[in-house]
Amino acid sequence: MSVRTYHALFVTPALVLSIAIVLLPALLTFGAAFSNWDGVSAPSFAGLNNFSSLFADPVFWTAIANNSLWTVIFLTIPMGIALLAASLLMRRQRASAAFQAIFLLPYVLSPVANAMIWQNIILSPVSGLLGFVSKNVLPLQSPLTQPETALYAVAAVDIWHFWGYLTVVFFAAMRQTPEEQLEAALLENASGWQVFRFVTLPNILPTLGLMLVLVTIFSFLTFDYIYLITQGGPARATEMLSTYAYKFAFTSFQVGKAAAVALVMCFFGLIASVVYVRISRASLEL
Repeated sequence: MSVRTYHALFVTPALVLSIAIVLLPALLTFGAAFSNWDGVSAPSFAGLNNFSSLFADPVFWTAIANNSLWTVIFLTIPMGIALLAASLLMRRQRASAAFQAIFLLPYVLSPVANAMIWQNIILSPVSGLLGFVSKNVLPLQSPLTQPETALYAVAAVDIWHFWGYLTVVFFAAMRQTPEEQLEAALLENASGWQVFRFVTLPNILPTLGLMLVLVTIFSFLTFDYIYLITQGGPARATEMLSTYAYKFAFTSFQVGKAAAVALVMCFFGLIASVVYVRISRASLEL
């Protein structure tokens, strides 16, 4: 058996699996976006009707706006918290393993468990911490029931779940910074901010760029916490493209429109990926 054949035997199972669970569903979704289909009867060709219907629907643009706001929130708050926490861990590396385990705990818990903790124990106006404060200290309304605050409340839950993962990733990247660069900065009496800005940050830029792209993609795919906590309400205040597509597919059985929404979500993810690739190439050329 030749080496090429030997390698092919190892690659083939992964290739077949990728085609079965990635490529084929993607092609079927693309085809469904241009058809009328209820998931049961035979589909019929619809051309661009699904897309024109989406673009004329105000809820679609509300979902776009909510996804965009969600992306801005997650590109700033959890990223900033994670960079700060990772920088602090660099100064206390002896206890870093314990802190990383604590930070990762919300991330390894299931989204259902996290959502129930926040919805029933913390933010519930009846049995939660918010209810206790409202009854005994200061009258407060649940942010999940107010259209003006619902999106931020759910985002806070997801930030609590996600920032620990980012911290561990950034801490691992920071530990790859050459020791001689850090020692040289300390010999020059550089401040903590100067060390981060001129030494640490340039070394973690590839990781930071990758995380920015992944967070952007995940933000346009976000579904679990939105659906578990608010289901897109109240009054569409937390409606996302993912929940919008879900309701088309499993509530009104308009699979074609759901597939069209999925293609729009893929479009935003593709833009983020292209931007990252171009920035990476430009940095390599420098």
